[in-house]
Amino acid sequence: MANNYFKEYPNKDGFFKEYGGAFIPPVLETEMEKITDAYYAISKSHKFISELRSIRKHYQGRPTPVYFCNRLSEKYGGRIYLKREDLNHTGAHKLNHCMGEALLAKYLGKKKLIAETGAGQHGVALATAAAYFGLECEIHMGEVDIIKEHPNVIRMKILGATVVPVSHGLKTLKEAVDSAFEAYLKDPLNTMYCIGSVVGPHPFPMMVRDFQRIVGIEAREQFFEMTGELPDKVVACVGGGSNAMGIFSAFLDDAECALYGVEPGGTSLKYGEHAATITLGKPGIIHGFKCYLLQDEKGEPGAVYSVASGLDYPGVGPEHSMLKDLKKVNYSTINDQEAIDAFYEISRLEGVIPALESAHAVAYAFKLAQEFPKTSILVNLSGRGDKDIDFVIDKYGLPEDKK
Repeated sequence: MANNYFKEYPNKDGFFKEYGGAFIPPVLETEMEKITDAYYAISKSHKFISELRSIRKHYQGRPTPVYFCNRLSEKYGGRIYLKREDLNHTGAHKLNHCMGEALLAKYLGKKKLIAETGAGQHGVALATAAAYFGLECEIHMGEVDIIKEHPNVIRMKILGATVVPVSHGLKTLKEAVDSAFEAYLKDPLNTMYCIGSVVGPHPFPMMVRDFQRIVGIEAREQFFEMTGELPDKVVACVGGGSNAMGIFSAFLDDAECALYGVEPGGTSLKYGEHAATITLGKPGIIHGFKCYLLQDEKGEPGAVYSVASGLDYPGVGPEHSMLKDLKKVNYSTINDQEAIDAFYEISRLEGVIPALESAHAVAYAFKLAQEFPKTSILVNLSGRGDKDIDFVIDKYGLPEDKK
């Protein structure tokens, strides 16, 4: 499958089977075609590839390591490994595609980068890329997330970005995307909209996936070098799904590697109390593309919630939607409390404080390790938890405080 997979998906119109595409206003069609054509041309050029490789090695600090969790493995069974994207510059996988998108913007002669952010990691990464290339940067963020992720808001401002608070609707990620798109529509000629995940109209799901493939390429080589075999199971959290597509991309053709995408189960699986899009959604259109979508009674994007700000999105990447239908990936859920428990567990046993998003994947790995104690499990630890510590302590306290 993988031999021709990346040439087949998406097709020339940006579809992964029935999902994806570009359902956008006519005013944006020409601009999106320019970005698509430029990406196909520039991304294959020696100069672009060489510059991006140099950035990854000398600026981002890639490759990030694969690490064996000895104490967690002893406690839960199995052999648990982490792909340490928390050690990528800025503390998450997001810089992988942000440097690529900003480099593309530079080649296109754009002057400004615009984006949305939920947990703030994409915002920090894009602000970092803008500073590196000398571009203006505007980040749209829901007011709820601004409060939850205060450290990342400050980081964005220090890096020179303008943070635009979004105060309508649920004041979280979906509304931030709405706001950023509106701002982009005002001046598409001089700005580049840099989507933060494998979502949005074509070519963004393809571009972000391609830039994130470095995670899977590295992880596959590193794991084989460490163990002499491939992992039995690969686990990643899924909101929009960029970190998951990054690592899954290297194992799609390996029947011996079971892939697991972990969605936020929130406080319950009742409407409005979770963001389990693939698990409970149905096909629909949001932000210019077709995907599995949580919907209200009118068929509009539904209310969502997660303790992790980077996961509370009612849609999901179109490629994930296709992979669900093809049964290439197993999608499941982890609730808020399970994620919080995993957050503390990996911190206390391995000295690694994960992002709350990543803690969902860690929590699911614990379940797999207990159910399949003789297997190897590779978790994409997509980000570090510096941004979450104030929120977690304020809302949940330390474990010992409850004794």
